[in-house]
Amino acid sequence: MVQPWWPLAGLAVIHLADAAMCLKPVGFIRDCLQDVGFPRRFWPLLPLLKTVTAAGLVAGIWSAPLAVVTSAAVVCYFLTAVGMHIRARDLGRNLFLNATGMLVLSTATFVFALQNA
Repeated sequence: MVQPWWPLAGLAVIHLADAAMCLKPVGFIRDCLQDVGFPRRFWPLLPLLKTVTAAGLVAGIWSAPLAVVTSAAVVCYFLTAVGMHIRARDLGRNLFLNATGMLVLSTATFVFALQNA
């Protein structure tokens, strides 16, 4: 078991909350997806992707290699999100607070998981 378990669990809770908000995208998520040009046909995949991510992070509490792989995937997801914001010249709150903040949190979780593998 990975100790302490709370970084993985905390990031999982954030992803579950995000998944719930993406079921019928709340205003700020809808605006963000539109601002970066994320294709609408892929929006329904986001809740599933985020729920699977949360499950992988929770399972990673008992499997350090899974914690590393899942948290690395989350870092890649948010690197992509930051890149999409930069490409779209969406350089405001969505980039700096949401995408970059989550990239920092996800990177810290990945480093934690890597140190405990």
